[in-house]
Amino acid sequence: MSYYSSGRGGSDGYGGGRGGGYGGGGGGGYGGSSGGYGGGGGGYSGGGGGFGGGSNLGASLSNVDFSKHDLVAFEKNFYLEHPDVAKKSSAEADAWRASKQIVVHGDDIPKPVMTFEEASMPEYILTEVLKCGFEKPTPIQSQGWPMALKGRNMVGVSATGSGKTLAFLLPAMIHINAQPYLKPGEGPIVLVLAPTRELAVQIKEECDKFGASSEIKNTVVYGGVPKHKQVRTLREGIEIVIATPGRLIDHLEQGNTNLRRVTYLVLDEADRMLDMGFEPQLRKIVSQIRPDRQVLMWSATWPKEVQNLARDYLNDYYQVTVGSLDLSGNKDVTQTIEGCDMLTRSLRMDGFQARAMHGDKSQEERDWALREFKSCQSSLLVATDVAARGLDVDDIRMVVNFDFPNDMESYIHRIGRTGRAGRKGDAVSFFVSEKNGRLAKSLLEILNRTTQNIPSELQALAAFAAPKKGRGGRGGYGGRGGRY
Repeated sequence: MSYYSSGRGGSDGYGGGRGGGYGGGGGGGYGGSSGGYGGGGGGYSGGGGGFGGGSNLGASLSNVDFSKHDLVAFEKNFYLEHPDVAKKSSAEADAWRASKQIVVHGDDIPKPVMTFEEASMPEYILTEVLKCGFEKPTPIQSQGWPMALKGRNMVGVSATGSGKTLAFLLPAMIHINAQPYLKPGEGPIVLVLAPTRELAVQIKEECDKFGASSEIKNTVVYGGVPKHKQVRTLREGIEIVIATPGRLIDHLEQGNTNLRRVTYLVLDEADRMLDMGFEPQLRKIVSQIRPDRQVLMWSATWPKEVQNLARDYLNDYYQVTVGSLDLSGNKDVTQTIEGCDMLTRSLRMDGFQARAMHGDKSQEERDWALREFKSCQSSLLVATDVAARGLDVDDIRMVVNFDFPNDMESYIHRIGRTGRAGRKGDAVSFFVSEKNGRLAKSLLEILNRTTQNIPSELQALAAFAAPKKGRGGRGGYGGRGGRY
């Protein structure tokens, strides 16, 4: 893993209820799309949609003082424990969690449900679930559904593909059907924030599928396309809005929607949103939502930045973790990719505008990170070897080999990204003898062709590692009785 420096830029009352809403058409249209994720930092057209957006994005939105508003209480606890669940002992629940590598924290934690029937879902939702051919809930759904239906704030830490979308989406639909219908001009009841267009569209597709037999309407808003269709749809009254943070703030600033009716907030892939620089936008959006909302935060990892966000905005929350929080021991995590993200977070915490680029990120994210770097909105790009292949930036001033490459060919490729077109450039390498010692001689040979000073420690390591003939030796380091 290496990182590159461009050398430029600085380091109302919602009482009542619907009574179910089982029949009717529903679904809700796609709601169009909307423009630009370049924000102030370059990239796609449109104002204020970018990953992290521009520095003034949301500046016109004042934090709402909800103490000056009359907020009518709303119902958010819809959980009815199934008799079969009630019969199970706490020891049985703990044993099941242990078998699924589930760890829970919080007070009055509900027992997991083993079947869709035990989740006490309404008929209109259960019908759609059974149509999809699912046999039973995934582990995160088994524990997450009772938590969400109880109306409590919660943090879910689980890998992508674990079924977390339905873990927050089905309780959201039940929540909506307990609220009064929207009036013209009112904003959504459920807001789902996602880091990328791709994820937002995937969530919208799930909304369409499982909301088909209810009267719930949804739409998705993201950057990169014109706004006018989104504006029209938002003003029609949409119960569920799935959005990327930058574009949502753009709509809020222009008065195309508001968040006064939001009582159920989802932050999906919160760690990725923070990695992408969305924290200021997330905090601005949350400031527009009543403080007694229900918040569900989902993340694949549990870094300090996500913990801080949870501490600030989730009071008295449940936490459910599927798998290990120690990613260094998780065989399903590519260590180079995780190291890339961790280094980026560390640099950002130290005040550097760093961006990460690796194979686990979508093409959309990689394109954005490269645009940010090329336009000098970001001065540091942290990249894996695979993601950095084909990187074409002329004015890179420095290459830092944070993790020394596994072979000298990769080393040559890396350092060749600086000093292009006759310009001067620097390459700095962290060379760890225990990990990289076998490459010491090859590195020394390359450095000897230059006029730079060579550390004496590297020369000694190369001499120590070089094989020499010994008496009676079998090669290598001299064998029996041989010398180095």
